[in-house]
Amino acid sequence: MARQLTRTDHMIRQFDTVLRTLMPGGAQATRPSPSTLVTDDVMSEQERQHSAGLMRVNHTEEVCVQALYQGQSLTAGYTEGHEQLNTAVNEELDHLAWCKARLHELDSHTSRLDPLFYVTSFGVGAIAGRLGNSVSLGFVNAAEERVGKRLEDHMTRLPMADRRSRAVVEKIIEEEAHHAHNALEAGGKRFSLPARLGIRAVDALVSRVAYRL
Repeated sequence: MARQLTRTDHMIRQFDTVLRTLMPGGAQATRPSPSTLVTDDVMSEQERQHSAGLMRVNHTEEVCVQALYQGQSLTAGYTEGHEQLNTAVNEELDHLAWCKARLHELDSHTSRLDPLFYVTSFGVGAIAGRLGNSVSLGFVNAAEERVGKRLEDHMTRLPMADRRSRAVVEKIIEEEAHHAHNALEAGGKRFSLPARLGIRAVDALVSRVAYRL
């Protein structure tokens, strides 16, 4: 029989996730990147820089989602609903690693403000967790849906020649939709329109900053 995880075990797992999210080379994908079998067409320097900016935004958003999950698990406890999202956490780490690898291929860097974004998102997640399971999981649903919509927008903005980035983004869109759905299935409350507009506004601000920095 498998040993039941203690509070200490969960805290160690959280700390490990923090390190893998923020430390250089910390996030290691457990699955091959969707871009593995894809070859780029020729891109201009302007197209390369634009792709790098968009992929930097995507990487930062994955940092924020990781922090959100971690903050919630700290204050909401280890409910059955949150345990159902463990697969999502692992897939988000893959997304993080894929985006970072693509940035390296584009000769660019992750956002210099990622630690600040992480701390802020962790705090938001911790507050959401204190408000109860339905609100906590509802926030996951709203955040994941917003990430999905932003990625769909990026698919229209990425250069057609950047086939490797497009392959990564396309796969992440698919999995973010599952994460959003699973959060509701696990007991999440669907947020009101004003709350979703607020999340959209914050997402837009983070995207503008991460694109440049």
